[in-house]
Amino acid sequence: MRIIPAELLTDSGTANQKHTGSPHVYTYILKGDGIEKWNPRFSYYGFRYLQVVGAEPKGSAYKEYPVLQKIEGWHLRNSTAVNGSFRSSNDLFNKTHQLIQWALNSNFTSVFTDCPHREKLGWQEQVHLMGNAIQHNYDIVSFAHKIMRDIRTQQLTDGLVPATVPEFTEMHFADGYFRDSPEWGSTSIIFPWYMYQWTGDKRLLTENYTAMQRYFKYLQSKDSSFILMHGLSDWYDLGPDRQGFSQLTPMGLTATAYYYYDAHLLEQIATALGNKEDAKMYQKIALDIKEAFNKKYFNAATKQYGSGSQTSNAIPLFMQLVEPQHYDAVLAHLVEDIRNKDNRLTAGDIGYRYVLKALEAAGRSDLIYDMNSRSDIPGYGYQLAKGATALTESWQALPTVSNNHFMLGHLMEWFYTGLCGIGQAPGSIGFKDIEIKPQPAGDIKEAKATYHSVNGLISVNWKIEGNVFKLGVAIPPNTKATIYFPAEYKKQPVKIGSGAYEFSVKQ
Repeated sequence: MRIIPAELLTDSGTANQKHTGSPHVYTYILKGDGIEKWNPRFSYYGFRYLQVVGAEPKGSAYKEYPVLQKIEGWHLRNSTAVNGSFRSSNDLFNKTHQLIQWALNSNFTSVFTDCPHREKLGWQEQVHLMGNAIQHNYDIVSFAHKIMRDIRTQQLTDGLVPATVPEFTEMHFADGYFRDSPEWGSTSIIFPWYMYQWTGDKRLLTENYTAMQRYFKYLQSKDSSFILMHGLSDWYDLGPDRQGFSQLTPMGLTATAYYYYDAHLLEQIATALGNKEDAKMYQKIALDIKEAFNKKYFNAATKQYGSGSQTSNAIPLFMQLVEPQHYDAVLAHLVEDIRNKDNRLTAGDIGYRYVLKALEAAGRSDLIYDMNSRSDIPGYGYQLAKGATALTESWQALPTVSNNHFMLGHLMEWFYTGLCGIGQAPGSIGFKDIEIKPQPAGDIKEAKATYHSVNGLISVNWKIEGNVFKLGVAIPPNTKATIYFPAEYKKQPVKIGSGAYEFSVKQ
C-alpha cells in the first residue's frame, strides 16, 4: 500500500504535490499476518491530506483490498519549552496567531526551516526577522547556540555566511543571489545581539564575535563607496508581477541598510565585550555607511527613501538611518502610502517586520490594526478566508507555492510588544528594566499576553469597559518596570517594582 501526503488537492480531489516536492510517497508491503502497524521513521512531510492507495476503509463494501483500520497524523516539532501565550477579544487576531504558530511549529525541528516539505532548508533571514516573535512563544536559548554553531561551521573561508544553513546545497542560480544576500547572512550578527538583549547571556557574543567580524569584512569586500548592491532585497513583496524578487524596493537599499545595521550592532557588541578600539572602528564605519546611504537613497525634496515603497521608508525609520529632522516627514509618507492603498500591505519577507516596528514605535497601532483586521485583501485574514491552516508563503495563499511557511509571520511579534505592550527600556538587557506600553486598537476590548523572561513571568492583561481602561500586570523578581497608559487616558507613566498590580484609569 502507498500513502501520498499533500497540503493541497487537485481539482479531481487527489493529492497535489506539484508545488511542494513530488514525488514523496510512503510504500509499505504487508506481511499478511493480522493487524499491522507502521509509521515513517526516516523522513517527514508537511501535509493536510493523505491519499491511500492499495487499501480500503473499514466498513467498505468492496472487500478487495486490505482494510485500513486507523490512520493518525503525528505532528513533529522541537521539544523546547513553551514560553508565552496570547489571547484577545478579536477572533481574527486569535486565529492569525494560531495560523502563524502552526507554521512555526511545522518548521521548528533541528533547524528553522522554510517549509516542511519541498526544501526543509534553514533560510537565515527567518531567524532574525522572526526571532523575537519566536522568543515570546518558546525558550530558544539552547537552540540559539546550536544555530550559531551551524553558522560558524558553514561560514566560508572568505567570511560569507550562506543564505541557507546548514548548506545542504549551494544556491548558485540567479547570479548567486540565493547564496549571498546581506539580508540573510546578517543573521550571524543580528540574532546573537537580539538573544543577548533578551537573556543577558554574553556567551553568544563571545563565541561568535570572530565569525561576526569575518562576515562584516566579507561585506566590506563587496561594497562600493559604502554601498552594497547585491542580494534578494524585499523578497516576496506585493507588486504587479509574480512574487519573488523585490518589485517595489531598490535592491541596494535593503542591502546597504543591513550593512549599516550590522556595523551599528557590532559597535554595541564590541562595547559589551569591552573591545573599545573595535567599537570606535565600527562606529566610524557605520557613520560612513549612513552618510552614503542617505546621499544615494534619500530624496530631500520629497522626504522619502528609494522608491517610496512601504519597505523603502520603514527600514530607514527602524534602523535609525533617518536624520531626526526628517523623521516625522518620512513616517508621514509611510502612513500616507498605506492609507492611499486602502490600508493594504505591500512589503514582503524582509520589509514587513520593519513596517510594523516603525508604526508601533510611532504609536500607530491603529494603522497596524486596519492593515491586518480584514479578509478581503492579501494578508493574514485573506489566507484564513482561503482555508489556510498554517501561514502560507505568499500573502495571497497562492496554490502554486508553499502553504506552510513562517517567513511572513511578523504580526505575531506585535501581538506581544504592541497590542499588549511587553518590552524593555532602551539599554535594558535581560528584561531587568521592563516597559509595559499597551496600544489598544480598533474594536479590541480585551487582550492578554504572558512571557517567561529569564527573571520570571511577565504578564499583561487589559480590558476596556466604557471609558475605563483596566490593566493588570505581573512583574518578576529582581526587576523594575514603567507602566505607560494609552494616550487617550492622559495618565502619567507609573514606576513599579516586582509584584502583581491592577490599574484602572478613565478617559
